[in-house]
Amino acid sequence: MQKLFGTDGVRGIAGTELTEELAYQIGAAFIVNLQLLPRSGEAPPQVVIGEDTRQSSPALAQALAAGMQSAGATVHMLGIVPTPAVAQLIPALGCQGGAMISASHNPHEYNGIKLFNAQGHKLPDELEREIEALVHIMPQPVGADANPPVVTASSNLYLNHLRSTVPKTLASDLDYPKLALDCANGSASATAPQLFGELGFACDILHAQPNGVNINHNCGSTHVAQLQAYVKAHDDIAAGFAYDGDADRLLAVDEHGNLVDGDKITAICARQMLHEGRLPHNTVAVTVMTNLGFHAYCDKHGITREITQVGDRYVLQRMHERGLHLGGEQSGHIIFREFASTGDGQLTALQLLNVMRATGKSLGELAAEVELYPQVLVNVQADATAKARLQTCPAIAAAITAAEAQLGKHGRVLVRASGTEPLVRIMLEGRDEGEITQLAQTIAQAIA
Repeated sequence: MQKLFGTDGVRGIAGTELTEELAYQIGAAFIVNLQLLPRSGEAPPQVVIGEDTRQSSPALAQALAAGMQSAGATVHMLGIVPTPAVAQLIPALGCQGGAMISASHNPHEYNGIKLFNAQGHKLPDELEREIEALVHIMPQPVGADANPPVVTASSNLYLNHLRSTVPKTLASDLDYPKLALDCANGSASATAPQLFGELGFACDILHAQPNGVNINHNCGSTHVAQLQAYVKAHDDIAAGFAYDGDADRLLAVDEHGNLVDGDKITAICARQMLHEGRLPHNTVAVTVMTNLGFHAYCDKHGITREITQVGDRYVLQRMHERGLHLGGEQSGHIIFREFASTGDGQLTALQLLNVMRATGKSLGELAAEVELYPQVLVNVQADATAKARLQTCPAIAAAITAAEAQLGKHGRVLVRASGTEPLVRIMLEGRDEGEITQLAQTIAQAIA
């Protein structure tokens, strides 16, 4: 039986791997599981559903809602919103859970279902396993027709929360408050122009005309070169912000068009939070993918790290365990636990702008203080069988061991199966980009 849940919920090709029937069953199983958990009173569980701009999202959202209703839930539809809006609105509206229909950074033909508990947190592995076991015994939908109410003020509730995390004078306190926003033709298209405009920023809006099939297509955080070129061509822009399809991650571009990735953003914010006394235990949570240069920067400034496996929910879990306020991934999932229960690209942009305001430095000046090592990422197509060979194939093990020996203490090798795509990801880091590129290709050939 194929495993449903990956690193970030259920994900697959819409209509074939992720069908409306499966969405219905997941919705029903989720509510059955919720009812097994402690909750006050006898009222039916209240849940919310948000969606991104994919062509397949409305039908999957309706099917998920029908499944939830079949199991006794009251469902409220949020419409097109970022994933972090779902996470924030669940407790704000007094709900017992919620879901987001999105495949995040994946192309439009994919879609996914992310589930959240009453606190707006992604579900731990054990609850996902319980739900997965229930999915396979849930009845198929028969004439299911969900028509749940739409929460019309949902975006405003979420945006009011984001605005409350920064000074009202944020834009006017910066020397030149003009931004470029790449909304990836995704969820940020519905919120980012309003958010930054109402804060007083002049904004050039890119890729905010979703048509159902252009989400993440040559734009957003997966194709940040588009935004870099735009900023380079306009000398009055203080920063550029690129979102992914559901706006839970952010990659930034400084005033010169240089990329500022999640590692640099986390480092910049960690140092400022340390300075302000807002970094408990002087510690930040990051993943095994985090650049060695990030660790060198933290050592220099007295910042300790907690290391987790890849996935923002694992970062958040460690943050809860240790009482931390900041965690981040290189990919741009940054969690500010003072304000949010998941990664939030728009919140991250605001916090980064607030560091610029507080320090009086440009984004380029802040980013230049974090010197990252060259890093090479290679993706190899791999189905479940090919992923399993990572643990058993002598040739793969030999290629990895040889690369590690050649790099020694001045680099590292990380090879892992993707939890969201049919890929094996190879990451090498070292001082010589040519050397690590060659070694990565050697490992890729052993895997292919």
